[in-house]
Parts: sequence; structure tokens; C-alpha cells
Amino acid sequence: MSLLRRWFTGIPAYLWSGWGAVASLFLMVALWEAVAQIYGPLVLPTPLEAADTLARWAEQGGMLWPALAISARRAFMGLALALAAGSLLGVLAGVSMTASMMSRPWVTVLLGTPPIAWLVLAMLWFGTGDGTPVFTVFIACFPVVFLGGLQGARTLEHHWRDLARAFALPWHMRVLDVYLPHVISYLFPAWIVALGSSWKVVVMAELLASDTGIGAELAASRAQLDMAATLAWIGAIVLVLLALEYLLLEPVKREIERWRDAGSARAGGQP
Repeated sequence: MSLLRRWFTGIPAYLWSGWGAVASLFLMVALWEAVAQIYGPLVLPTPLEAADTLARWAEQGGMLWPALAISARRAFMGLALALAAGSLLGVLAGVSMTASMMSRPWVTVLLGTPPIAWLVLAMLWFGTGDGTPVFTVFIACFPVVFLGGLQGARTLEHHWRDLARAFALPWHMRVLDVYLPHVISYLFPAWIVALGSSWKVVVMAELLASDTGIGAELAASRAQLDMAATLAWIGAIVLVLLALEYLLLEPVKREIERWRDAGSARAGGQP
């Protein structure tokens, strides 16, 4: 309850702290407008034209929301599988030195294989249904999350474990109050990276292997040489990512960093 109260009371300060990001976005739109004025609508439509196209789709409700829903479902299915499997297996591998050393070559292979290669394999295995984008998102996000869990488990300081043993803490207190916060502080940045990657990968997979979703709509607008529609779809993807980043992930990340900073201050003997 206190966490929710602190989160709500911190909203004005958080919004005020985001003025730099807002100014940066306005600068980007201004540059876009300037370049569009130079090259014309056939090469680069103005931001207003792209926004008007996007608003028209949203009002009509026939194109934007179904495509977003399909892409979001595929991205979050693959992401959820990657977060669950990567977090669990990464932490388990980090507990054992042998498992950690044996898993590193696998992670290197998975990270080094480009997503387009996995997409080709997925097209052969799963065809043009949901399986192809879901699998591609999973295999692209899994090693990132796995490494986060592995690093979190490997870097748990020994004196915290010794302290938990010295005070004979019950296992659930060791997990929830000692191990889990430390591991989460490493996992959370990996989850953010995986979230951003999931949207990029699902759009790429839909572009090449599906006839539904934002990627498929991008392919259709490209075939019709409709630049305003192409930029409108790209804008929809970017808006979703910005909303997830600044309305959901950033506040949670600040809470985790506040906890870690408080722990570091106590460990250093600061008041």
C-alpha cells in the first residue's frame, strides 16, 4: 500500500523529469518536418500527414487496433516464454559454476545467430501462422534474459549468504528478502532489452512470414508505395514502445534502483 502511495505521489515529479525526453522527441519531429519539406511527400511525408493517417485508422477502428492486437499477442507470447524460461534457467545456471561454464557457449551461439536465420528456420517448421513470429521472438529474447539471470545469481555477494546463514533465516526469507531483490536488479534491465527486441523481431517476422499484424500491413503499404501509411505504421510501433518504456518500465526501474541505492548506502554506513 505504501508502495502504491509513493508511486502515485511521485507521478508529478516523474512527469516533470521527463521534459528532456519530450524536448528530444519534438526536436526529432522538427528535423523530420524539415527533411520532408526538402524532399517532398513522395520520398518523405510530413509528420502531420503520417499522424493524420494514423488518427484516421484509429477513428475508423478497422485497421489499427486489430493489427496492433495481433502483433501484441504474438510479441508478448514469445516474450513471456523467453522471460519465464530465460529467468529460471539463467538463475539455476548461475547457482552452479559448472552449469554456468557449460551454458556460456550455448548463449554465445544463440546471441551470434541473427534473428533472420531463426526466422527462416521457423518458417520451415511452423509455416505462416502464429508459431513463426512467436518462436522468433522467443529465440531472440531468451539468451538476453538468460544472461541477466546468470549474472544476477553469480554476483550475489557471499557476505549476504553468510549473514542469512548466521541469522538462520527461513528459506522463504532468504529467497524473498536477500536473493530475489539482487537477482531482479540484474534481470530487469535484461527484461527491458528483451521487450524492445520483441517488438522489432515480431514486426520483422510478420513482414516476411505472415499476412496479418503490423509487419504484414507494412509489407502491404510498401507494395503500394504508400509512404504515409508506412510511416504511420512505424509511428504506431514507436508509440507503443514509448508508452511501455515511460509509463510502465521506467517507474518500476526507478523503484528497483531506489532499493539498490538504499542498500548500498546502508552497506557503506551512510545515514
